Amino acid sequence: MKTIIEIHALQNFAPSNLNRDDTGAPKDALFGGTRRARLSSQCLKRAIRQHFAGLVNQELLASDDVACRTKRILDALTKSLVKKGRPEEAAAEKARLSLAAMELSVKDDGKSEYLLFLGQREISDIARIIDEKWDAINAAEGEPAEGKKTGKAKKLAAKSADPELKKALDKVFNGGKALDVALFGRMLADMPEKNQNAACQVAHAISTHAVEREFDFYTAVDDLKPEDTAGADMMGTVEFNSACFYRYAVVDWEKLVANLQDDNDLGEKGLRAFLEGFVVAEPTGKQNTFAAHNPPEFVAVSVRRNSAPRNLANAFETAVRVRRDESLTSQSAEELAKKANALQAVYGGEGKTFVLNMAEANLNGFGIPVDTLNKLLDQTLAAVKE
Repeated sequence: MKTIIEIHALQNFAPSNLNRDDTGAPKDALFGGTRRARLSSQCLKRAIRQHFAGLVNQELLASDDVACRTKRILDALTKSLVKKGRPEEAAAEKARLSLAAMELSVKDDGKSEYLLFLGQREISDIARIIDEKWDAINAAEGEPAEGKKTGKAKKLAAKSADPELKKALDKVFNGGKALDVALFGRMLADMPEKNQNAACQVAHAISTHAVEREFDFYTAVDDLKPEDTAGADMMGTVEFNSACFYRYAVVDWEKLVANLQDDNDLGEKGLRAFLEGFVVAEPTGKQNTFAAHNPPEFVAVSVRRNSAPRNLANAFETAVRVRRDESLTSQSAEELAKKANALQAVYGGEGKTFVLNMAEANLNGFGIPVDTLNKLLDQTLAAVKE
């Protein structure tokens, strides 16, 4: 029986520029024929991963429960080997040759060709294998052939490496039971067999209403300039908007547990951390300028079985419009509940929905009300285990 966990949130941000495009403007999109504010899924997932890092600092998650995305894998392995008592220069060379054995080449600047998304356990295990097979790793085996193209050189380096080293390293690249790898997946271009399909899908957040860009004109004055000199010493503009965002994500419970090597306890811990992070984590773009720290005031979490996911963005296909004395968040919540109830009436399906409704919207029976985030998380986890 397939179990999915869906989370819907409405979050009304004060004037801000949380997620910029290449021109520095807030990201947006056309939806339902009108311009909407947008936060990319990459931006939202990055905020959640930062939340995981915070949980590690609070010792609510173990450091081995998360991954890192880096081009500096050589540095990480070298430092780990030095801690094991290996000379730094030799450690760097052995690490480089070991990565080459897996067709993960390192450029002259010490960085990999692309960002690698590796669990901390994977990095630790790679360092352990290099330490154990130290004498079997030598430059003659791992050196790429001179004059060969990059792809051919990598294959030759991998082919000439010690078979036992390759076999040991091959077992290491398994996701390392890292929560963020299990949730968000990864692609290793040179090792496609080690790719991991994501257990979670995160939608781009869009505003429930139409938006227009606004501009903040700013000036700055040199504190040390002479008193008789008038005028600003720097000026410019910053684009911003204010929007009530609809945010959505769905987690495949069985896939999450499978990605975590059938560790149910870690799966429950990871699911709770993800749902909590989805609610409380915020993008950091230009927050020093705008300080738009506005938690969601409406959150609904559904635990459903044997049913397809239901993104409720079409509740806002017609942009929400409110009168001067009406709440945009409340009106958006009522439209969301109306759409959810309509889809349930047509498509059916078993499951439970828990709702945190600070917006005091009229939901017409949608969901089971809860009054705190902790209760929302507790009841969701209980429903998953039923």
